[in-house]
Amino acid sequence: MHPTQLAAEYRQLLKFLLGAATFLFVGTVQGVVQVLPPIRAWLDSVGSPISGPGHMIDPLAHAHINVVGGLVIIGMAVTYYLLPILSGRPVWSKRLIEHSFWWTAVGVSGFYTTLLSFGIIEGNLLLNNPQAVPGVHHYYAPVISVISTVMGVGFWVFFVNVFCTFRAIYKKE
Repeated sequence: MHPTQLAAEYRQLLKFLLGAATFLFVGTVQGVVQVLPPIRAWLDSVGSPISGPGHMIDPLAHAHINVVGGLVIIGMAVTYYLLPILSGRPVWSKRLIEHSFWWTAVGVSGFYTTLLSFGIIEGNLLLNNPQAVPGVHHYYAPVISVISTVMGVGFWVFFVNVFCTFRAIYKKE
């Protein structure tokens, strides 16, 4: 395949690279911010990294934006890139490549935002109005359940696409 054709073939993977770089950037910024003495003191006062609202921010939000947003999405890109090169067969579905990126990226963004938001809101309530924490925490489970399902759909679509690609590879042999 000519290099120009090859570049066009894999252009849809650029969003994976940009998304992963963006998530890693956000994660590194959070990493720097959360070790600043006043922020670290606040996080420690509300339970980071052991439990409580601080735990939602550090380590949960921080780890998810870096590991899932950065590393898993780059892993998806590498898999989608290498699978056809190593097997000589195309990825089973280009549409599912798109779906796996968008479901995962939206899910990671929402998961991170949910953890960060609820961690900050509940942390402030814990310090200023502890009896109000259960009222806010009541909303946490349904919100995190929905957004983690969105992220999970991205993973499952990726797994289906890879599985069907392998199935097609071994059916042809």
